[in-house]
Amino acid sequence: MKILIVEDEVELLDSMASYLKNEDFICEKATSFFDAEDKIVSFKYDIIILDITLPDGSGIDLLKLVKEQNSKTGVLIVSAKNSLDDKLKGLDLGADDYITKPFHLAELNSRVNSLIRRRNFDGDEFIEFNEIRVDPSSKEVTVHGKPIELTKKEYNLLLYFITNKNKVLTKESIAEHLWGDDIEMADSYDFIYTHMGNLRKKINKLGGNNYLQTMYGLGYKFTDTLK
Repeated sequence: MKILIVEDEVELLDSMASYLKNEDFICEKATSFFDAEDKIVSFKYDIIILDITLPDGSGIDLLKLVKEQNSKTGVLIVSAKNSLDDKLKGLDLGADDYITKPFHLAELNSRVNSLIRRRNFDGDEFIEFNEIRVDPSSKEVTVHGKPIELTKKEYNLLLYFITNKNKVLTKESIAEHLWGDDIEMADSYDFIYTHMGNLRKKINKLGGNNYLQTMYGLGYKFTDTLK
């Protein structure tokens, strides 16, 4: 899952990003209204952690922009103790949750995971697609009840496909989602084919079906229906 963290306190920003990266999230950072606005317009995120008090603009305005750009993006507001009005306004505008400074990073992680389950998987503890079952809390995957060993990228790739099942995904969107800002340094997308090939083989080895369809000239679709 890809997260944008908007926070002008650099030390806190780095701490949040480091903690969430250790939890296998892909994190991008923005320290200002301008930087966040540019990223929100240019890229898609599963979750945005948004400090509503920024030195060069209002986080509330960024929230409005998020909802205009992509209503499926979950928003977790970060607020100060004395900003009740801003929290209420943010929730009224479509924010999903809020957390008040100071907070423990473990609580932040729990709220992010809860938000992902609510928005993407109807609040279910497990994510299932026919014979494939994913446990987001333990990051364990089974096929026909048998555990499958996946690399971090393969796991994130599978989760991305299941989250966007029956949708055509371009190789550019897949790369940008899985690698974030680092994708700009890549010379080609050959590594995507390698990860998808390995994921196919591991699922098939345990008797799973090949749901990953190539839509020539368009991209890829994870589906159990025929083209």
